[in-house]
Amino acid sequence: MAKKNKKRDKSKKRKKKLATLADRHDLYQRSVQNPDFEVELADSYFRRRVGRKPLTLLEDFCGTALLCAEWVKSDPNREATGVDISGEVLGWGREHNIVPLGEDAERVSLVEGDVRTVHETKFDVVMALNYSYFCFQDRPTLRGYFEKVRENLGEDGLFFLDLFGGWESVQELEEERKCDDFWYIWHQASYDAIQSHFLGHIHFRFKDGSKMKKAFTYDWRLWNIRELRELLEEAGFRHTEVLWEGEDEDGEGNGVYRPREKVGNDPGWNAYILASVDTPKRLRK
Repeated sequence: MAKKNKKRDKSKKRKKKLATLADRHDLYQRSVQNPDFEVELADSYFRRRVGRKPLTLLEDFCGTALLCAEWVKSDPNREATGVDISGEVLGWGREHNIVPLGEDAERVSLVEGDVRTVHETKFDVVMALNYSYFCFQDRPTLRGYFEKVRENLGEDGLFFLDLFGGWESVQELEEERKCDDFWYIWHQASYDAIQSHFLGHIHFRFKDGSKMKKAFTYDWRLWNIRELRELLEEAGFRHTEVLWEGEDEDGEGNGVYRPREKVGNDPGWNAYILASVDTPKRLRK
């Protein structure tokens, strides 16, 4: 009997692995997203190009709607709409990001559906971030999405999208980064040079040695800057700019993005494309 009780006591003391207790959406927000920066980016360029403060945001592929929440927190007159095809992810975002806003939650609308939907509201800013539109893997489909974005913007509206590239982006590799009490792992699993097809994953590792493998998986086409600018122009945008990240003294990215038309070769880079419905007044000759 004593031996049996001893085994029972050991089982009671067995702790759950941190990976089984963690929430993948929370980990993603803490390791990947930077909504403060993105709100400031949209605000600063809109003011420079249009001459007023942007008030309405459409966040396509919004996921947990963290950016929507930050947008309305940044100004009491701002409103945001988030669209995502996943009801599960939207539900998580509503519970963890929108409801905690209190009365300000009334200024956020979450829509479960296709981002290729035309809304009744015309927005000052549309953002498609975290390379989410890479899920559209042929020119007609992506151009069709850009056309819908164009229809959802006001006359002086701006569209922001991000992208990455460089020769390191097509290599099979894993990059690990420490984030507070866990490690974020970016895994580039495969790349097809003919089809520009990319398969990647995000894993998380914890201090007890446990892992959350394939927390997120990405089946993408890697679009390049020239392709995207041409498609945006075909979709009706009158002006596009590339916002390129500067470098610090060590040659690393400094988080400051400025318009550039020519750059040197780079092993790995992140950039934004800013597309305008009309040529911004402050850029007209």
